[in-house]
Formats: sequence, C-alpha cells, structure tokens
Amino acid sequence: MTDSHTDSPHARVRSDIAHNARVWNYWLGGKDNYSVDRAVGDQVTGMYPSIGEVARADRAFLGRVVRHLAGEAGIRQFLDIGTGLPTADNTHEVAQRTAPDARVVYVDNDPIVLAHARALLTSTPEGVTEYIDADAHHPERILDAVEPTLDLTRPVAVMMLGILNFVLDTDEALSVVRELMAPLPSGSYLVLTHPTLELGGEGNDAAMRFWNENATPPITARSRAEFAAFLEGLEIVEPGIVSCARWRDEPSGGGAPADVAQFGAVARKP
Repeated sequence: MTDSHTDSPHARVRSDIAHNARVWNYWLGGKDNYSVDRAVGDQVTGMYPSIGEVARADRAFLGRVVRHLAGEAGIRQFLDIGTGLPTADNTHEVAQRTAPDARVVYVDNDPIVLAHARALLTSTPEGVTEYIDADAHHPERILDAVEPTLDLTRPVAVMMLGILNFVLDTDEALSVVRELMAPLPSGSYLVLTHPTLELGGEGNDAAMRFWNENATPPITARSRAEFAAFLEGLEIVEPGIVSCARWRDEPSGGGAPADVAQFGAVARKP
C-alpha cells in the first residue's frame, strides 16, 4: 500500500469497465457492483446460463474445504490468495468457527477488495486475520509479506480459488504455484479451483471471449491435464480432481449436486 493519493484504492477503482470481483459479487447476489458489472454479468449469463451456479458452487467448495482443513486436518494457518469481495462465510469465519485460534492472511490487488478489507479484518480474540495488497503474479512478495502473521515453518493451507485462470501463461501459473509451495513445510496444503471447458463447460468458450473483450482482467480456461500439473509432487486428497460442486459434497433432499465446469482439488505436501 502507499500513501500516494493517486494510488489510493478509490483512485484505482474504474467504474467504466466491468471487473471480475464485482461481477462475481453480482452473480453471488451481492450489492458491491456497478451497472457496467451487471450488464456484462447479464450478458455472460445469457451466453452461459450456469455461470451463477459456478460462482455458488465455488463458494460452497471453500466452506467445505476450510471446515475439513481446520477440523480433521488440524490446519491453523490459511493463506487466501485472490480473496474477492467479502461475502457470507469468508475463510477466516469458517476456519475460526472450527478453530478459534486460526490465523488467516488474505491477498488481493483489486482496489475494490482493498476498500472493503476492513470487513475482512475481523477475528476471534484467539486468532488473527490480516490483508495484503499484492498480486498473485509475484509469489515472492506474498511470501515476504505474510510473516510474522503466518509462521512458515508450520503447515499452511494455500487457497487459490479461481485465481490461476487470471495468469494466462500456463508456465508462469505453474511457477507461481511452485514458488508458493516450495518454502512451506510438510503437511501444508494447496487448494485450487479453476474454470474449464470440460465438465459441460463447452458453452463457456464464447462467454470467455466476450469477457476478455469487455471486462478485466482477462481469463483463460484449462484442461484437466493442465489443472493436474499444478498438483504435481503433492498428495491429492480424496475424491481427487472433480467438479468443485462434487468435492465432498453434502447432499440435501434434492440429491447430489450437478457438475459445474470448475475443477476443484485439495492436495497435501508430503
């Protein structure tokens, strides 16, 4: 962060072009968006009607994963990269509900998210939450900034939900993941979701092209093989690489959820 007026979060916010965090907020039923975000969001929905289901499934996946990690896996440190706008059941709320002493660092470089960071910086008395204004393209800066909030000699769960799709070059995206995980000890976890044109997502191709021409930042989909490469060297937790809606889903009276075109996986560093 900087004290420069021209680089303040409000100065960096653009209301003339749709932005991912605000459109995602709109799809989740939030209020933190502009008319341009709603217009682009509606256009994408018209081209790819299940996008709202993807957004909701991704959010529900976060809740299930964090409950598992803070509970059964005993994780007490979370690094949530690509935080997005605050909504119900943010990472620290889910983690500290199970483990009040959990420590959570949020990372995002979106000025809208930065403006709302105060809503994220709440914590149980026993735990800690912190927010870092940083870009996922620069993992070394993130790792430098998380200490002393997080102790990198103890296991950390790195959460990257719907963020690597904004790193368009696959080799660079792989490098980001490897740099983030390299210094972390055994017992750390990597949690990923990523859009795909598989799992029934073929209709998303035209919607993504429209997005890249009319909104920011640009996005890319990846195949199962490309997604699996992010997890190389790690132990993939059951049920493996699946639609994020199906990762340890909690069936209701309506039965098992339908697949959405968003891979989800959790993996442990051996």
